[in-house]
Amino acid sequence: MERKYSQRGYMESDAPKKKEKRPPEHRARQEQIGPRTPRMVGTITRARCSNCGAVLQPGFDANGSCPRCSFELHCCKQCAYFDTAAQFECSRPISERIAKKDAGNDCTFYAFRTTIEKDTAPTAVTVSPASTSRGFASIRPNDARKAFDDLFKK
Repeated sequence: MERKYSQRGYMESDAPKKKEKRPPEHRARQEQIGPRTPRMVGTITRARCSNCGAVLQPGFDANGSCPRCSFELHCCKQCAYFDTAAQFECSRPISERIAKKDAGNDCTFYAFRTTIEKDTAPTAVTVSPASTSRGFASIRPNDARKAFDDLFKK
């Protein structure tokens, strides 16, 4: 029988063509848990003051005050259980409402709120002993250029 149209697909059911199935290739299984690839941005857990936003150093005293603005750290605004939509603005079962959320208190459910942020710190920062006493890392002028060039390395 002659075809009316010459396009592919028209009356191809008449042709005895069968595609061969290839055996599946063996691939190394990729680990779900393990080291991140270098291009992925890492995360870091940070504690910040709710008043001024200053990053608190690891090992800080949660019952003390902020070193930058002297804000009380043991207060409702700094607590992980602080929730404005919950009863008494706390997700834990407290007996009475604490009126001043930014004043220090002695709540037994208190847990300092930490945030998980993207780690945007440069990988190769040089730290001088004089600058660490003030809490800042010194960055040389060539470090920015080197970091830019490292982005396009293969």
